[in-house]
Amino acid sequence: MLMENTLPILLSRLDFAWITSMHILWTPLTIGVSWILFGLEVAWLRSGDERWYRLERFFEKIFIVNFGAGVATGVTMEMAFGILYGPFSQAAGPFFGNILGFETITAFMYEAGFIGLMVFGWNKIGKGMHLFSTFNVAFASSLSAYWILVANSWMQTPNGVVLKDGIFQVTNWWHAIFNDNAIWGFPHMWMATMLLGFFVLAAVSSWYILKNRHADLFIKMLKPAVLALLICAPIQIWLGDSLGVDVAHSEPTSLAAMEGHYHTYLPNGKVNTGWHLIAIPNAKNDGNVFAITIPHVLSLLETHTWNGKVTGMDSFPAKDRPDVWVPFYAFRIMVAIGFFLFFMALWGTLLMLRGKFTVQELRQRPWFLRLMVFSGFLPYLAIWTGWWTREVGRQPWVVYNIMRTYEGVSHMGVGQEIAWFAGYIVFELSVWAGAWYFFSKVIRKGPDLDSPLPGVSSDTDASVEAGGGMVRPSFAKPILHPEP
Repeated sequence: MLMENTLPILLSRLDFAWITSMHILWTPLTIGVSWILFGLEVAWLRSGDERWYRLERFFEKIFIVNFGAGVATGVTMEMAFGILYGPFSQAAGPFFGNILGFETITAFMYEAGFIGLMVFGWNKIGKGMHLFSTFNVAFASSLSAYWILVANSWMQTPNGVVLKDGIFQVTNWWHAIFNDNAIWGFPHMWMATMLLGFFVLAAVSSWYILKNRHADLFIKMLKPAVLALLICAPIQIWLGDSLGVDVAHSEPTSLAAMEGHYHTYLPNGKVNTGWHLIAIPNAKNDGNVFAITIPHVLSLLETHTWNGKVTGMDSFPAKDRPDVWVPFYAFRIMVAIGFFLFFMALWGTLLMLRGKFTVQELRQRPWFLRLMVFSGFLPYLAIWTGWWTREVGRQPWVVYNIMRTYEGVSHMGVGQEIAWFAGYIVFELSVWAGAWYFFSKVIRKGPDLDSPLPGVSSDTDASVEAGGGMVRPSFAKPILHPEP
């Protein structure tokens, strides 16, 4: 236990936590927005409504900035595996290296190639081919995320491998790739990317409506976004519940930490069914100093029965128990955000049903728009806290129940650890600042409403002949312009 609490081990964990936390700011939005861009393009091609095209081109700029930041921080994270966790990388190479190789091929060949066609292919390739490119960007980004989740889920439930002579040897690729945690972990993470994408786009649209800039255009985006969120939010809650039940079986120490659940049985011998709304763990990590507890709720959540047994941390040696503070409160923040986002989707839908979802009506209800803008940041916090719950809950294992974290970290001194940590902090903050500079620039400038549509010649100033005059394609009623 002493080896696991040394300063170099702590610094390695904090360093990698920083790197992954900064990288995960970008990749989920790339996935979610890519699918939304595909949907906007389908809507434009099917309806011929120019507004869908203008919205796609505007949010495409946000996508490009976000994608670039994700690539930069992703390369840094790949480096960090070898630098900070060399022994783990060497031991897990036969499986982990292959999976990350698949992800690299997906992201840097498949996805990047189609991104080039999607971004630079307007007016250069056919509409059908461009739509095909946009679809492949969305599909490839999701496939890339799948390989990452497979690798991480395998660390939670390392199926299909044996540790022999210090090397993880794959005995069953099917079981390793489709490991227990990945079955629910990937859908839960993928749905989080969709929630993030829709809420960020809804937040940007709400900001424009609040500022009364291009409001008639962005209300067009806000309506389907709210309806999509009404579907996605409850699905995400259900997926989270299903993942929690799986974690209770496959990683009981992690579940016990998430719930601050120390004792399987009460002093009277009955099953401990209480769920802690708030808890303060003691210094020995073997109980709570204070807790607000609701009976039977924990059993209902994890076993879906009234008095079901949920394994507490007292069933495991003290050296195998994770710290409780981070997973306990991070998990509750994530859940609270999930229900708040569902509430925002319900609120918006009710306004639609009452006929109040127009620019004029919404501007008379600025608190809905303000909270929607605020909600654009909440999915980031939910993804952060969910990831922290997942990673800290697995401790003290880097590969659950097989390789302990101190066995997987590189053997560096404190000075080296601090130098790498400082370097990563400077780099990641530079990427973050640069990305937000360009985000702000794109949003301040607003959508391009003047460029010709694909397939429309710019020689006629995006106009087409109509009877005795020239009709300029418009979002509103066509405007007649006299011939020169």
